[in-house]
Amino acid sequence: MARQYVRAVMAIVQRVAMAISPSRLGPHVELKHPPGSPEALALASWIGRSYRAHTGTEIRWSDTEDAAGSPLTLFWKHSDAIICCSLKQPAFTLKFANSAGFDILETTVANVQDLQLEAVLDDGGQKALVAQLPKIMLQGLAYLPGGVCRSSMGRQASYEQAVAWKVVGDDGAPQCLALMFVNWTFI
Repeated sequence: MARQYVRAVMAIVQRVAMAISPSRLGPHVELKHPPGSPEALALASWIGRSYRAHTGTEIRWSDTEDAAGSPLTLFWKHSDAIICCSLKQPAFTLKFANSAGFDILETTVANVQDLQLEAVLDDGGQKALVAQLPKIMLQGLAYLPGGVCRSSMGRQASYEQAVAWKVVGDDGAPQCLALMFVNWTFI
C-alpha cells in the first residue's frame, strides 16, 4: 500500500515536472500510441489476450480497483511494470507501457519511444532475454530471473521476476514483445 502511494506521488511529481519543462520532441510530434487512443486499446487487448494464450491464465488484475474495466484501464492500472518493445533486433525500441512501466522507466508517453530495451536491462537481464528469445518466439513466453534494470534517469530498480511474451494481433501476426517486471522497487 505504501509503495503504491509513493509511486502515485512520484508519478504526479514527474507529470508536473514534465508539464512545466519544454518537451524534447516539441508539440508538432504525434504520439504513436497515446493512452486512450484506439491503437492503445488494441495493444492493451492484444497484450492481455496473448498472455492468456501463452499461459492459460489471465494477467493478475486483482490489484486494480475495477477488475471489470476496459482492457486499457486494467492494463494501465496494473501494479507490475509492463513495457512493450518492437521485435526488431539488435535494438528493441520501446513502444508502450502501463503507468507502472512509465514509473519504472521514469519517462512519459512522449519520450518512451526514445528508449531502447538494452538501455533499461542490465547485463544479466539482457543475457537472459537474448538466451530466451528463441523460446519466446517459438513458444510465446519465458520467465526470466529477478534482477536490476535502469530508468531513463539512471536510477536502478530491482524486480523479483520478469515475464516476457510475444504479443500477437488479431491476425495472429507478432506485434511486439511484452515484459512484465514483477514486484519492482527502486533501490
